[in-house]
Amino acid sequence: MIEIQKLSKVYGREFSLQIEKLHISEGESFGLVGNNGAGKTTLFSLILDLIPPTAGEVQIRRIPVHQSEEWKKFTTAYLDESFLIQYLTPDEYFDFLAKLRGVSKAQLNRTLEYFKPFFKGEITGKRKYIRDLSKGNQKKTGIAGVFIGRPDLILLDEPFANLDPSSQILLKRLLNQWRADNPTTFLISSHNLEHITEVTDRIVLLHNGRVEKDLPVNESTLKELIDFFSQQIDHEIQDGY
Repeated sequence: MIEIQKLSKVYGREFSLQIEKLHISEGESFGLVGNNGAGKTTLFSLILDLIPPTAGEVQIRRIPVHQSEEWKKFTTAYLDESFLIQYLTPDEYFDFLAKLRGVSKAQLNRTLEYFKPFFKGEITGKRKYIRDLSKGNQKKTGIAGVFIGRPDLILLDEPFANLDPSSQILLKRLLNQWRADNPTTFLISSHNLEHITEVTDRIVLLHNGRVEKDLPVNESTLKELIDFFSQQIDHEIQDGY
């Protein structure tokens, strides 16, 4: 579904991202991990054509993202609060997204019903502006919004951040159930290594803007990721940081 070729992004004289080649298959749940500054958000921003690459190209279903907007018809994303419309209530925001994507009221209601346990009675029907919600409830609003219209491709940047433990567990269940019922392709980044291994089929580890590891998810993946970051800590301590 996604093809990345010789992709790079340079700020000043420093590479923020440099990926020679990366393929993400249709229907795959793809995880992205790495320390702060590793290039995760930069990669998502390049895939969504939010920033221009220094070199290289991203294609979604063979559509170059910087040349055409056709890929936007089947792609949704939630990276941060800037994707929300702060002066709307969640209900108004969901209605806006449904109209934008040509989704009927009945279809919208089915999607919101799916996320009802996740909302915990704090999101819909409250007449509270998004800007006045807690960070966690803003995150819940943004996450639910991407599923409206059942898009083929969904990108979620740090979906577990700012959520309480029970909401994190519930989100994992909702993501896995959605994957079981729909042929959606997911790109999910997270700092939580345990969570990301539970909701993806494959994980790419970025380090200093490059692909350090490309791992199928199995019983040894979590340990391999923990071992890598543990070794990085040891190196930093030895170097005097």
